[in-house]
Amino acid sequence: MELIDSHCHLDVSDFDADRHAVLQRARHNGVAGIVVPGIDAAGWDSLWQLCCSEPGLYPAFGLHPVFLPQHTARDLTALQTLVQRHPPVAIGEIGLDYFVEGLDREAQQIQFEAQLAIARDAGLPVILHVRKSHDRVLATLQRVRVCGGICHAFNGSQQQASLYQELGFRFGFGGMLTYERSTRLRALAKALPVESLVLETDAPDMTVVQHRGERNSPEYLPYCLAALAEVRDESAQELARITTANTREVLKLDEWTPDVAVF
Repeated sequence: MELIDSHCHLDVSDFDADRHAVLQRARHNGVAGIVVPGIDAAGWDSLWQLCCSEPGLYPAFGLHPVFLPQHTARDLTALQTLVQRHPPVAIGEIGLDYFVEGLDREAQQIQFEAQLAIARDAGLPVILHVRKSHDRVLATLQRVRVCGGICHAFNGSQQQASLYQELGFRFGFGGMLTYERSTRLRALAKALPVESLVLETDAPDMTVVQHRGERNSPEYLPYCLAALAEVRDESAQELARITTANTREVLKLDEWTPDVAVF
């Protein structure tokens, strides 16, 4: 089986000590591709170099809403320039977070819309971070149209899911699906059409129940696949094929080629 982890922060310092070993174990477990979303401007260079130096890694550039205080207006200009010089597979991780206290919602909105406009103008999909803000995100996507993307760690309603689907989005499911207590999430993963599903780990965060309390890793993606197969009562092999194809299609992974040029 060939799997793709559609959301893994392999570039962050949590993996500095054993990144190559993690990649080897992930590949041994059938993870043929990993999408690496950016979270801040300071990390874009190393993220790009990582993805260009290892086969099967795909870069996305973005300004994560949770790190809003460290982003500047200059970062948006830099992102626009960077996307033109070194096209990634997506703009992300971007979005709105109404869960974390103290994050200025209007400042988030301005930054989100600016990044959507960059994605729209570059013809790129987006990788969305959405917490307690689906209605606002959907309203924004209706105004600033992009060519679809992935709603990472989706936990909205089926009605909201239908609206995202109309806009060309797939839904990421990962480690939380492995917990039996995630009844609402598991019901959602069962109900949504299979052509809208992609797998993810969000490593090093949101680990699977089999490694509760540990650092999450892309090598654990097969646990997420097994949980999806369990809740849908479908073949793991067939779900692997479909979710992998979904990720390749929505992010156009087969069109991306590494460029080892320095920023």
